[in-house]
Amino acid sequence: QVQLVESGGGLVQAGDSLRLSCVVSGRTFSRYAMGWFRQAPGKEREFVGAIMWSGGSTSYADSVKGRFTISRDNAKNTVYLQMKSLKPEDTAVYYCGAAPYGRRWSLSGEYDYWGQGTQVTVSS
Repeated sequence: QVQLVESGGGLVQAGDSLRLSCVVSGRTFSRYAMGWFRQAPGKEREFVGAIMWSGGSTSYADSVKGRFTISRDNAKNTVYLQMKSLKPEDTAVYYCGAAPYGRRWSLSGEYDYWGQGTQVTVSS
């Protein structure tokens, strides 16, 4: 059974940092891109960034470039989202997903697997 489990969310103040984790299990993701998305109340799920499991190439949304960094630890089957200089507009439920190579990583519909999400709330 494939599982993606996010953790690390919480309530922080503007300017703080937070690191989210996504532990994957149940299959090999060596030919997948691991993406982070977020969804605020009343809004659509929004692409944050993605990383190729093999090779480590990354891509980010303009809104988070320079503030967020995605990395992975192959030995721990874990993908991380390091968030710095957080803003109130970063408040959302954050999801990790897995999409096979060759798909458009910025589109949520291209992802085969999703985690349950973790809430991040940034107060002003």
